[in-house]
Amino acid sequence: MSEDGPGAGPGRRPLTALPKAHLHLHFTGSMRVSSVRDLAEDHGLRLPASLGADYPPRFTAADERGWFRFQRLYDAARAVVQGEADMRRIVREASLDDAAEGSRWLEIQVDPTSYAPFVGGITPALEIVLDEAARVSGEPGAVPVAVVVAASRMRHPLEARTLARLAARYAGDGPGTVVGFGLSNDERRGVTEEFAPAFGIARRAGLALVPHAGELLGADAVRATLGALTPDRLGHGVRAVEDPAVLGAVVEAGVALEVCPGSNVSLGVFDGAADVPLRTLLSAGATVALGADDPLIFDTRLLAQYETARAVHGLDDTELAALARSSFAASRAPSDVRRAAEAGIDAWLAAAPPS
Repeated sequence: MSEDGPGAGPGRRPLTALPKAHLHLHFTGSMRVSSVRDLAEDHGLRLPASLGADYPPRFTAADERGWFRFQRLYDAARAVVQGEADMRRIVREASLDDAAEGSRWLEIQVDPTSYAPFVGGITPALEIVLDEAARVSGEPGAVPVAVVVAASRMRHPLEARTLARLAARYAGDGPGTVVGFGLSNDERRGVTEEFAPAFGIARRAGLALVPHAGELLGADAVRATLGALTPDRLGHGVRAVEDPAVLGAVVEAGVALEVCPGSNVSLGVFDGAADVPLRTLLSAGATVALGADDPLIFDTRLLAQYETARAVHGLDDTELAALARSSFAASRAPSDVRRAAEAGIDAWLAAAPPS
């Protein structure tokens, strides 16, 4: 959808003007497809057809085969990132692209392990991302960018502890700092409880704890993650609805859910946009922050998630404004950014919708 599509029209305020916080965006997955192609050409690499002439990719199921295809494309995109200039380009373009859609705050998630071989280690890799985030955050037409360091469930939990200690060294509360610690990749891999020591390190450093759970696995995975990691937010978490007691525990604990409808549908977690349980989550009192996850792979950005909430789930402008407020409430945005966003949301609602 676009602002000219079914999500907009007479009597509906433009969603690009609604201030939003974007809390679920992966570093590699944030890339423009044009940038992936440029970098592949620069480094003499061949891309899969799904990132070339057959773009965008299409997925059919959330089973092992569907996830494998997603991971293969993600790895192919990550392989074109081979140095500092490439990494800086990704951060900068992510900031500019989100700003163009009305975001006022971005928390981009990165595992520096993936880029360490090209820049001399995980510390330089993280410092490059943080430095570019700080640099672009002060420029016109850009959104302030903070960083979530993410460990992978596919690697040993001791590696997660190393990343947690690194994240703690750069912990802060503004652009160009680390504000959170996550756990990503296929949630059917690894034992959640074994990552608890890493999350303990991050917790003591004051970082937001933001593991993935409740997308490829159901409510039991959400329950296990709540018990083992005591998160502040959950990446996805949508399948908590499969058990009212688990959803109640999420709400009672005040755990925010980073809901990414576009990726849920693309991976076959839900058959269509109308099946994503956004209304159920909101009715239960859950704090929801919409996210785009991996726009490169799923060909859908943050603005489109708000348009879907309007056009498919029937949220009116007051409800959409509340959703935007929730995204800032769940974020680690500094107080001045939050105040400005709240004022902007109020102004958006106060303005007369187009006739």
